[in-house]
Amino acid sequence: MKTRNILIIFLTSTVLLWSCNDAIDIIQPGELNPNGAFNSVADLNSGLLGVYDIFDLSPEIQFNAVFTDEVAIGFDNGGQGIGDGEYGFRLNAGSDAPTENWISFHGALNAANRIISAGENLIPDEGEENELINILGQAYALRAWAHFHIISYFSTDYADDSALGGFLVDFIPSVTELLPRSTNGEIFTLIEDDLNKAETMIAAENASTSVSKDFVVALQARIAAYRQQYALAETLASELIAKYPLATRDEYVDVFKDLSNVGVIFKLERTIGDPHDTQNSTGSGFGSGWVGANFAFVNGTIDGSPYYEMGRSLFNEIDPLDIRFDVLLNETSIIHTDDTRDTLVIGKYLGNEKELVNDLKVFRVAEMILIRAEALAAAGNINGASNSTAALIKELRDARFGTDQPLPTYASSEEAFGALLDERRIEFAFEGHRWKDLKRMGIRGNRGILRDPSDCAINNACSLEPTDYRFTMPIPIIELNANPNIGDQQNPGY
Repeated sequence: MKTRNILIIFLTSTVLLWSCNDAIDIIQPGELNPNGAFNSVADLNSGLLGVYDIFDLSPEIQFNAVFTDEVAIGFDNGGQGIGDGEYGFRLNAGSDAPTENWISFHGALNAANRIISAGENLIPDEGEENELINILGQAYALRAWAHFHIISYFSTDYADDSALGGFLVDFIPSVTELLPRSTNGEIFTLIEDDLNKAETMIAAENASTSVSKDFVVALQARIAAYRQQYALAETLASELIAKYPLATRDEYVDVFKDLSNVGVIFKLERTIGDPHDTQNSTGSGFGSGWVGANFAFVNGTIDGSPYYEMGRSLFNEIDPLDIRFDVLLNETSIIHTDDTRDTLVIGKYLGNEKELVNDLKVFRVAEMILIRAEALAAAGNINGASNSTAALIKELRDARFGTDQPLPTYASSEEAFGALLDERRIEFAFEGHRWKDLKRMGIRGNRGILRDPSDCAINNACSLEPTDYRFTMPIPIIELNANPNIGDQQNPGY
């Protein structure tokens, strides 16, 4: 996945050249059109690798961690997140996080559309027909993922097809085209069509670092859960649960050292010399780079200048006998037995080939187990030793503790959804899920952002209810200024 040529470097650069124009107005003077840029299947494959490079979870990992209750201000913090930052629940049309998400993933749409447009018009050499079909299938899947990502952050309600999402972009827009926002229903119809095409075109059944048929199923399962289409979500999640084992305790540690892919359905590979091999924009949620640099300047130990630490409310939820405790908290952390403030160093992204550089896990079988548990909770099957929310949460805990754990019992659906949020909070800590999980399940589970008093003493930003308007991102000011067709479509509260 690391091969590059001059052509695709140029093309990807032009895709990401943004000024004060709307997110799809990105055709630059002298830019190559798809048919001119891609003259062979080999060219198209290089272009596809360029599309992969646009996808990055590092900024959303930073946003989900800092805006919610996953982190606290670290002892080496130099102002990151404080003041006008996300740690104070400040979110507006000029903030970094919405700007990054809007720009980056509409850029990914544009790049995927160039591959699709060129590929549909390319005549392959003899024997290259299947390779061309496979490339197109991956591009369709990536376009679907980009559309869904935009909905995840900018739609007010995932389950409401009439709510507004982003732009529906299944073509290469011209400079003069200024689109209005499309509804979730319109965009989900295109996503479904793209994923159905992709499933028939993609060659690989499974492949941890490239889009495969299993990637398609995992994305479909996540989308169905977000839309509360739970019968479909359970069916799709169950398909992957049957194929991917849960990591053992030792394997789980190795997964986050990038030494094992047990339970990993798809991840974004990061390695030395790739386009993301750079220092991240510390504390801003903007740009890309080493994922561990979202939390520390130098390395993932107490001597590595951590400017964010693990939030105390998260720390208090994790049993030291749980292997996730060892993965999330670096062993150099200082935990006091008195009232002295602990130093809780985040250990999930220590780095493998290089300090702070790790692959970004996108889909894991643990998510599929918890999606199925969510579907069962929605159906009222919350208790029991099998086919219940309680049974599936126990299954996950058994694997993480390495011993048989008690079967939980829930007095109500609200308790079950709350337990799901609590389990997801630990399992997916620092992986970019927390804000979206609270947005879609917080009301049902009676959960919101709740920081430990010691963590919010600095700014009194201690809690945020899941009904708050800031669980939807604003349309960025750069889009509002450039596109009159979106001027009256800003999200509520902004």
